[in-house]
Parts: sequence; C-alpha cells; structure tokens
Amino acid sequence: MSLDALANPPDVLASPRFFRTAYLPTYAVAVFLIALVWAGAPGQRVHFDDAWATAKDLGVLEAVLIALAVVLVAVVLQPLQTSLVRLLEGDFPRWLGASLRQRRHVTLRTRMAERATAALTAAVQSGQQRLINEAGEASARLRSRYPAEHAVRATRLGNVLAATADTAGQDHGLDPIVVWPHLYPLLGENIRGVVDDLRDALDAAVRMCVVTALTSIAAAGLLVWRSGWWTLLALVPLGISVLSYAGAVRAAVAYGAGVRAGLDLHRFDLRTALHLPLPRNPAAERIANEELCDLLRQGVPLRGSYEHPPQHDQEKP
Repeated sequence: MSLDALANPPDVLASPRFFRTAYLPTYAVAVFLIALVWAGAPGQRVHFDDAWATAKDLGVLEAVLIALAVVLVAVVLQPLQTSLVRLLEGDFPRWLGASLRQRRHVTLRTRMAERATAALTAAVQSGQQRLINEAGEASARLRSRYPAEHAVRATRLGNVLAATADTAGQDHGLDPIVVWPHLYPLLGENIRGVVDDLRDALDAAVRMCVVTALTSIAAAGLLVWRSGWWTLLALVPLGISVLSYAGAVRAAVAYGAGVRAGLDLHRFDLRTALHLPLPRNPAAERIANEELCDLLRQGVPLRGSYEHPPQHDQEKP
C-alpha cells in the first residue's frame, strides 16, 4: 500500500469541511516531513529515491497507522481553529511587535481614507462617471479592508475581519457580532451555501498558513546541520505559508461580502422569527434594530408587543 491511501480518511471524518480545513493541510505537511525523513534527513545524504522506495514498500498496517496518526492530529487541531484565526488576526503579545504593526496599519488606513476622500471630491467636482466609479471602488475597498481607526488591528487579516464586524449591517443599525449567530439559521439555502464555502476557504487558508510555517521550522531543524543545499527545501513550506496567508486575506474579504449580503437580504427574517413587528421605514428600522441588539447583547427588554401570524381554524375531520 502506498501513501495514496492516506488521501482517503475514514468516512465518519470525511465531511467536506473537515477534509478541506483540517485533514488536507495536515496530510500535506505530514507527507512532506515523512518524505524528508525517509530521504535521509537529518544527514549528509538526502535522496528522494530512497523515500520513494520506502513508500512503495509500506505494508498495510504501516499505512493504516500513518493514516490514523494524520487523522488524530487533524482532529486534535480542529477545536483550535478559532485560536489559529485569532493568531493571524494579530492576537499576540505586544512584545512581539503588535503595537508597531498596529501603528503601521493605522498609517495605511489613513492613506487609504485620504485617497478615497480625494477620489470622492474629484468625482463630485467633475461629475464624470469614470471618476464616480473610481470613488465608489476606493470607498468600498476602505470599508472591506479596514475598520474604524480605533479598531485597527496589527495584521491585514485582522483588519479585514474587523472591517466586517465594524461595517456589516451598520447601515441598518445591526451589530453583526451579536446578530449573526441568531440570523445564520434563518439564511436561505443558497446564500448559506455560499457563506459556508467562503468560511471554509478562509479556515483552510489559515490552517495551511500556520501548519506550513511550523513545517518550515521543523524541516529546517531536520536539514540545517548536515544537509548542505538541501536546507533550502525548508523554504518550500515557508513559501506556501506566505501564499496561504495572502489567500486567507482574500478569502476574508469574500467572506465579509457574504456576511453583508446575508444581513442585507435576511435581516427582516430575524424579526419575523422573533415575532417582532417589521419597521415602516429606514429610520424606524435603525431604532428597532438597535433595540434588538441591546436585547441580544445585554438583555435590555424590548418595548412594544409581539406580532403573531394569524391562526387558521383547523379543519374538522
């Protein structure tokens, strides 16, 4: 049995989300490190022909044990997914340079805001459609990439996710952090599928970024002492880690757009599910949504009464 058998985890663990966000990244780095060891690392003689020969000679029991080890590591790391996202958001001590990176992003946000303001001023003065479109794109980029200045984080990923929490539902008086867990079960099947796919892409990129960065350190430890130029192989997972982080940022932007769409399209479904009256105009909606967020966040009682659907008389047999 070859390592190809490891690509198929047990059925009970082969859900699409688990496979993409947990098993596949773990499987990739496990194969990389195992191949290095079978090729002769650590040592002066590193030959991947030896790794290939060892892989071909694997017995069934050995392959099963390796597969179980990979699944076990993936399962153990799965509950840590939120912590991994927070780590890449910039949730680390200031002595690691968080404050310096945060100030840098404050500067970048200020520059982006100035460009958006300048583009809007030029569009208003000229009235040209091209400049109006450019102003809209600059404003949308700012809203999707950065939150308010006081909420700026130390990393690009952290700022994109903070921008979603800061701006999604803002026009309607909604706090997405409070409302989203209650609204998510009410999403339509189509938009929920889109949001789930975008979240899976984000989590998979984050997991790949972290595990390949750790793999780069482990590979360097295996190769750095006596393997000569083979030590450069440690740069392969490091490059994948950098690319994965860039992919995580893009996935976070897309996920933020999905959350905004879900809030915009289904915000009234939440009020209907809670048997609350629908607002008559945007101003009333903002007030009603702010009161609803106060209820969900702090337990502040709502004013007014419930609105129940009419009950139809049951047909007699």
